[in-house]
Amino acid sequence: MKSIERSHIYSVVPAILPPDQLFGPLFHDVQMQRVFSDSITFADCYPKRAPEEILNLYEIEKHHEDFNLAEFVATYFYIPEPIKTEYTSNQSLPTIAHINRLWPLLTRTTEPNSSMLPVPHAYIVPGGRFRGLYYWDSYFTMLGLQTAVKHDLIRNMVDNFAYLIDIYGHIPNANRSYFLTRSQPPFFAPMVCLLAEIDGPEVFAKYLPHLQKEYNYWMDGYFHLSDRETSFRRVALLPDGSILNRYWDDLPAPRPESYHEDVEMAHQSAAVGLEPGTLYRHIRAACESGWDFSCRWFKDADRMETIQTTDIIPVDLNCLLYELEITLSKAYNYSAFPEPSSHYLQKAEMRKNAIIKYCWNEDKQFFMDYNTASNESTAIMSLAGVFPLVFNIATDEQANHVHEHIKKSFLKKGGVVSSTHESGQQWDFPNGWAPLQYLTYVALRNYNFNDTAEELKARWMSLNDRVFKQAGKMMEKYNVVDIDLPAGGGEYPNQDGFGWTNAIYQWMEKN
Repeated sequence: MKSIERSHIYSVVPAILPPDQLFGPLFHDVQMQRVFSDSITFADCYPKRAPEEILNLYEIEKHHEDFNLAEFVATYFYIPEPIKTEYTSNQSLPTIAHINRLWPLLTRTTEPNSSMLPVPHAYIVPGGRFRGLYYWDSYFTMLGLQTAVKHDLIRNMVDNFAYLIDIYGHIPNANRSYFLTRSQPPFFAPMVCLLAEIDGPEVFAKYLPHLQKEYNYWMDGYFHLSDRETSFRRVALLPDGSILNRYWDDLPAPRPESYHEDVEMAHQSAAVGLEPGTLYRHIRAACESGWDFSCRWFKDADRMETIQTTDIIPVDLNCLLYELEITLSKAYNYSAFPEPSSHYLQKAEMRKNAIIKYCWNEDKQFFMDYNTASNESTAIMSLAGVFPLVFNIATDEQANHVHEHIKKSFLKKGGVVSSTHESGQQWDFPNGWAPLQYLTYVALRNYNFNDTAEELKARWMSLNDRVFKQAGKMMEKYNVVDIDLPAGGGEYPNQDGFGWTNAIYQWMEKN
């Protein structure tokens, strides 16, 4: 795909710089010398003095014979403490009682003396190493909060995201400076719809400006597209003139929160001819997808160094943007300026037709991602393929085929696997994730495959119960194939807590 390469930070507050840019050589040295076992720790550190002063001190002190880098960091930075509570799980309780006890422990406000981007209200964190307000996690968390009748927390979190849109022009991956160059799957429209179920349709008009800004962010630069320049940031021109979206990040640099891992991967990618900057952008774009990482982004399903995220039109992303267009139409209808409503309905219809044309694979009879470099479907079947059923884009015949694939290839002893290929990545076989269980359940129910939906729910909840009874924890992800083994893969250990797992269990218990 031909692409306009413009590496600018899309932010109305350009003075906010990520730690790798603030601390340059010091940041590089701390990460590459593995002062902390998890790269995110130093990314989340907060300086005790001005960055320029700390850098000057580093350039002087690092030449001393007795210099110790870890001691230098401890002297000049606030190092985040591991999240500790005095709470001890009572494994004799029902799982739902345990979840209800966890909500207060996962509720946070912006931490002082931290690298967090401040937000005005309280919110739910995922748990474990994830301390901030994460974008797409929060939608699934809200489903549980709705079931638990914690409506004020939902309102607070939606207002926090609206605030981030107002300040930065989009919702970052999470409220950290190093996430400002990327977002996450655009679930703000479903959040607004969820809140409208609680507070009534006036919610649509209230958040119309934010919905519009969210849409503008994802569609930025569409007017640049032509036969000569077929992509710009998150938009791509398809061969028939349709415009669909991809994931993107403006910076071709290592991620501060996974710096060491990305630099090491760049050395490996040289063997397949991938330039470091291109690799970094593909990696960052995969992080924007939330599926970091899955072989759905790889040219060779078993080699992450062949990652090609920005060449791919993801079916799930475009279904979410279809829902955003539908929601914008509804919001304009409820506003004092209803004329644009029909415009966004037309946009949604055009996108729906393009999703079916480019993402329905007739040979496999399944919805797939589309590769713009090869002009064909990608090879990996994943649960991204259920999104057209979640948003009622699929025809009944297509839904029948998707249902058969779910029963035959995805549904396992503990729930549904994220993809059918075992790559060693955490968003692939044999792992199952709470949001994908929920979305698959909704997809099946939308097309009246109720028996399969209920079987999926029963298997997933049973696995959650089993692990809680054994470990006293709700986990970030689960091995749904061999339920006696923990989930694996990824750049960090499996985390417990865990916001969206708690929420989807609570939602499923009531639905």
